[in-house]
Amino acid sequence: MSQAELDQLTDDLIEALKTVYDPEIPVDIYELGLIYRVDVNDDRDVVIDMTLTAPGCPVAGEMPGWVEDAVQKVEGVKSARANLVFDPPWDSSKMSDEAKLALNMF
Repeated sequence: MSQAELDQLTDDLIEALKTVYDPEIPVDIYELGLIYRVDVNDDRDVVIDMTLTAPGCPVAGEMPGWVEDAVQKVEGVKSARANLVFDPPWDSSKMSDEAKLALNMF
């Protein structure tokens, strides 16, 4: 895959990730800083390491599927897998300024 193709795919993946929301927080998971790693191989298989705001999050069993579904819709993606990780633990320092502004955390 060329660098231009990878750059476009990266942009498209970010846009897809921004369509997934934690139902308890009105900010998408990308801006919340819940996405730790996105890996794309040459076959366009995508593996995502993500976390939750808390290990006991009520949607812990569902959110990886939501992420996989969103990423799978990106043109050119062959497969998508989301892995939940809790190391390092999430905290509000991982949020974007946009997310902090939306949640009045400045």
